[in-house]
Amino acid sequence: MPSSSLLPTDSSVLLTTAGMQQFKRYFTGELDPMKDFGSKNVTSIQKAFRTSDIDEVGDETHLTFFEMLGHFSFGDYFKKETINWTYEILTEIFKIPVDRISATVFEGDDIIPFDEESFEAWSKLLPPTQVKKGIRTDNVWGPTGAEGPCGACNEVYVDDVEVATLVFMEYYCHLDKKLTKLTQKGVDVGWGFERIVTKIQYKNNIFETDLFEPLIKILPENIDIRVQRIMADHARASAFLISDGVTPSNKDQGYVLRRLMRRLIVHAHMSDVETEVIRELLLVVVNHYSVYYPNLNSETILTEFNKENDKFQKTFKNGLKELEKLTTVDGASAFKLFESFGLPFEIIKEVGGDKVSTLTREEFEAERKRHQEISRAGVEKKFGGHGIKEGDLTAENSEEMKKVTRLHTATHIIVASLQKVLGQKLPQAGADITVERLRFDFTFPRKVTPKELKQAEDIANEIVDKDLPVTCKEMDLQEALDSGASAFFKLKYPPRVKVYTVGDESDPFSHELCGGPHVTHTGEIGHITITKEESVSGGNRRIRAVVD
Repeated sequence: MPSSSLLPTDSSVLLTTAGMQQFKRYFTGELDPMKDFGSKNVTSIQKAFRTSDIDEVGDETHLTFFEMLGHFSFGDYFKKETINWTYEILTEIFKIPVDRISATVFEGDDIIPFDEESFEAWSKLLPPTQVKKGIRTDNVWGPTGAEGPCGACNEVYVDDVEVATLVFMEYYCHLDKKLTKLTQKGVDVGWGFERIVTKIQYKNNIFETDLFEPLIKILPENIDIRVQRIMADHARASAFLISDGVTPSNKDQGYVLRRLMRRLIVHAHMSDVETEVIRELLLVVVNHYSVYYPNLNSETILTEFNKENDKFQKTFKNGLKELEKLTTVDGASAFKLFESFGLPFEIIKEVGGDKVSTLTREEFEAERKRHQEISRAGVEKKFGGHGIKEGDLTAENSEEMKKVTRLHTATHIIVASLQKVLGQKLPQAGADITVERLRFDFTFPRKVTPKELKQAEDIANEIVDKDLPVTCKEMDLQEALDSGASAFFKLKYPPRVKVYTVGDESDPFSHELCGGPHVTHTGEIGHITITKEESVSGGNRRIRAVVD
């Protein structure tokens, strides 16, 4: 079976972390492998990503993106066959001496019994000192915080480095943590591809293998080896995330990608490495892997990197200066550095010295979660006159006001872009802006096609990239209307009004009556993405969009 996407269909995980995820419903018996595959056994080489290892990248073993060699059985072979084949491939195919191999099996507890069958199978192949009993944490596999198949597992080592996990699915774990027997037993074997390559090629660590050597060679030899490894890993991971449809943002998978890309950019800056070297790293990933993963697209990858780099370059150096001013950094101040200047937690920890000695990832994430909850609360009440009030907008605090201001100006730009694409004025029928997104309604007799939406989005982002000035003039209502300014809402305007102009006043891109506030230059907005177009009622259409 081909690898599934890094964007999982399983809602219990943010990214695909294991090869078995695409086969979960075959283990539970919901789907029939004979009907779908013509076999009860399948193999795959699965793209995988684990966010828990981001902080550890830079040592000799940890990665964010990696590949898993997997074979799976849905009610056919079980423990003895799996163990025999594992031993065979290690010794006969990979030519690894027996004295370098060891295994652990589950010692048993009051929920799952001692895995005697696995213990006996390994004991026939390895000396007694190389077969050990392990605790639940290491030798029971199951879903974290969710329900699904589970069971005892074997961990297989070469030179004390884990290279494979053999999971024997016998139970179903329910949300209340109770276990019931599965109607059919299953096998889920996952080999860490990079780790086994290290052993086969007799290298000291994964970064010396031919998987990473082409990337490491690009980087200057004089930069710290840990930084070289981080940059190589993050470039590879970013390329694969982008090619599977992830774009940088402050949410979910996009937040993971943004952390990787910004860490790349900052490390390049601090090591005096030109940005062009990062682009070269990304292209090498494509050249190295595209024969196996044809969806790796160099144009898409570089486009997304360039957009994020352009955006981040404007702020991160100021963030580093702000970090230098602080005497100590806790979760709140670290998140502020991220929110205001885009500095990832990893960079704050790496360059902060003694002032970040007590800062933990848990503190930072707790602050991030608290901020998200505030944002969600703001969405729910739709800015109903609480908090900070400025012009047409209301927000909880100054940071939220900055966000809604960006979205406010983006709304004007999208309206003007749509009008250019559709070739007519669009009477406005209302709008609503939250810290998460913008929404506006307009009168139009038909659905706006995806092609037209894409054209409007491209025009809007061209205006953002041009960093045009946004100016305001106060004038009499009639003077404003005579100047060509359009009314953004169906409102009864006062005798004196504000008119906001995007671009040169002699040939403006947008010229609107509005209470404000707005950004001073379009470059402050960030990338605009139109997320939805739909019918509302009575000939009215609705656009939703976000900015990153």
